[in-house]
Amino acid sequence: MGKNSCLGRNVDCYNYDKITIQQNSIISQNSFLCTASHNYKSKNFELIRAPITIKEKVWVAANCFVAPGIMMEKESVLLANSNLTKNTKKKSVYAGNPAKFKKKRY
Repeated sequence: MGKNSCLGRNVDCYNYDKITIQQNSIISQNSFLCTASHNYKSKNFELIRAPITIKEKVWVAANCFVAPGIMMEKESVLLANSNLTKNTKKKSVYAGNPAKFKKKRY
């Protein structure tokens, strides 16, 4: 957890793998950072793990899901109630289920 970063109330960090949150980033209430899932193509549903990296000055708004293996680039934003399954680009805003690029942040 980087300097001046914070986790809101009821954030779930499901850390079967590493979760990195760099400085000046906010993960708002009731969001879920998920680093593991199961291989649905297998009869045994083996565990699949992948790290999550949240770079500097990122905001994950309330009630969001961030999937295993995601990298949120510097100054990106994930709007409320979104489901992020692909990496973000710098200074960009994402929303929806699945989350899609909406606009540049600045």
